[in-house]
Amino acid sequence: MSADPASRPGRLGVGVIGAGRVGAVLGSALRGAGHPVVGVSAVSDASRERAAVLLPGVPVLVVPEVVRRAELVLLAVPDDALAPLVRGLADTGAWQAGQIVVHTSGRFGAAVLAPARQAGVIPLALHPAMTFTGTSLDLARLIGCSFAVTAPSPVLPIGQALVVEIGGEPVVVGEDQRPLYHAGLAHGANHLVVLVAQAAQALRAAGVDEPGHVLRPLLEAALDGALRAEDGAGDGGTGAIAALTGPVRRGDAGTVADHVAVLSAFGATSGAVDVPAGYGALSRAAAARALGAGLVGPVAAQQVLDALAGINPHPPVLDQEEHEDRAPRPGHPDGPPGPVDDGGPPPQEDA
Repeated sequence: MSADPASRPGRLGVGVIGAGRVGAVLGSALRGAGHPVVGVSAVSDASRERAAVLLPGVPVLVVPEVVRRAELVLLAVPDDALAPLVRGLADTGAWQAGQIVVHTSGRFGAAVLAPARQAGVIPLALHPAMTFTGTSLDLARLIGCSFAVTAPSPVLPIGQALVVEIGGEPVVVGEDQRPLYHAGLAHGANHLVVLVAQAAQALRAAGVDEPGHVLRPLLEAALDGALRAEDGAGDGGTGAIAALTGPVRRGDAGTVADHVAVLSAFGATSGAVDVPAGYGALSRAAAARALGAGLVGPVAAQQVLDALAGINPHPPVLDQEEHEDRAPRPGHPDGPPGPVDDGGPPPQEDA
């Protein structure tokens, strides 16, 4: 029988700042690895409920008290709130020499923790490459999940060890590469959701009652094929584009022209002008990558591009007057962070 994780050497008292979907789950994972969670900050009712479910028995405290009690401080707050939080705690003398300070922002490396580092802390940037539901389901999904680890070389093994302890796979990402790394993840995950939404809207307009059900086997097969091709490509391989199917791969410019016509008409009548624009942009990218990978010839690729020539060549611009009264206000979920109570900044809701 395996020993109780809490009996392992090197256990650290963890303080979680931000009981959003990310912080509460990672705090629970660290607790499962034997690190006691000594405090959590939770401002909203949703955060408090999440803390109660995933971190039962852990006291909800104001941020300075969480930091005071912790040997490992987990900062799971929105990107824009991270630097001011670190600086504010430094200005009040809250950081303690020897503390491990971990943030979970994908955008930043360890440099954002410089004010805390000046106080003698160990700075780590650990970003899990997954989306979070904020429930116990995420704990199983952490197993085998890649974590970008960025830290000064002498303390890099500490970050890697923490990731391994909770079942993840550490991937070292350089400080100057964090923005590109995060942009790649956001482009893949966020825009995949947009693509599904666009495709589903077109199918629903075509009379399909359950577009998600229709799309699922097709998209799951396409995604699996692309990821397998990318994993097996090695240096110099064609990668994911090898899994491309459809009219661009076939050089079927006539079908592409038909798509341009019906999607342009659909966008005009429904107001979903992003659908033809998205189709045009991605089809052009597909043609260029297919040509570069040798999947289509130059003549076929040019014919496809010619068929796309008339599809929304200029991206739409929002009418400022029409939309300015709908701009998110501070504190709105889609707007900039607004004032918060003594519990601290809002939690990070996703990675």
